[in-house]
Amino acid sequence: MKDRERIVVGGILGVLLLGWLGFLIHRSPRFPGSGLGATFGIAGAAVMLVPLAYTVAKRIPRLHARMTTRVSMQSLLALHTYTGILGSLLALIHTAHKFDSLLGIALTAIMLLVVVSGFAVRHLLTYVNREIGDKLVLLQTARGDLDSAWGVLERSPAEVRGLPKAPAFAVGLASVGVELPFGGPAGDVIRTAEGVADLEYAVKTHELLRRWFARSLKLHIGLSVAFYVLLLLHIGSGFYFGLRWLR
Repeated sequence: MKDRERIVVGGILGVLLLGWLGFLIHRSPRFPGSGLGATFGIAGAAVMLVPLAYTVAKRIPRLHARMTTRVSMQSLLALHTYTGILGSLLALIHTAHKFDSLLGIALTAIMLLVVVSGFAVRHLLTYVNREIGDKLVLLQTARGDLDSAWGVLERSPAEVRGLPKAPAFAVGLASVGVELPFGGPAGDVIRTAEGVADLEYAVKTHELLRRWFARSLKLHIGLSVAFYVLLLLHIGSGFYFGLRWLR
């Protein structure tokens, strides 16, 4: 996953979320049913059907084999991401911040949750996995350095006697930037142990984030199903009650 892509998608997502908050200062009740408003709504609904191509290709083996001969799953995933965000932007413009009906409010809320959960799965989870891999490599190296430092210290009995009585407390002070009055092998051990402790804490924190972001995939799928159901109901109600610009 390229960092530039994550920044671009994150920026668009921020615009989308800030645009939703525009109802605090703006509302146009007649725009959604107007010709231009309906055009935005139809375009948004059509664009948001495109992400289903990736879902179908991933879940149905027979279609997966046929589709991947022409386009890679990575390309389908990128298409899934960008069309989902673009469709959401068009749909948000279509609403014109007219959140009067329960169906419209629920549809907009779930749409935003689908986009946010998709971003967590697509970008944040990938980023966390990469960070864990990098930190595990650094942790392995740091532990090797710590073993080497201990070996040097064990060959210096005078340095061993100079170690602090509470090593955990000493390492804690070092981690917040307090300079320790230890040099030589003893100081090397304490500083290296500090680095190992920091890396272990970082790995555990990222693993916790990875478990939470992994749950976002199930949430994303469930919300997507609910979104398409509500979208069908919204389109059906539009045909049932009629569009104002056709009257």
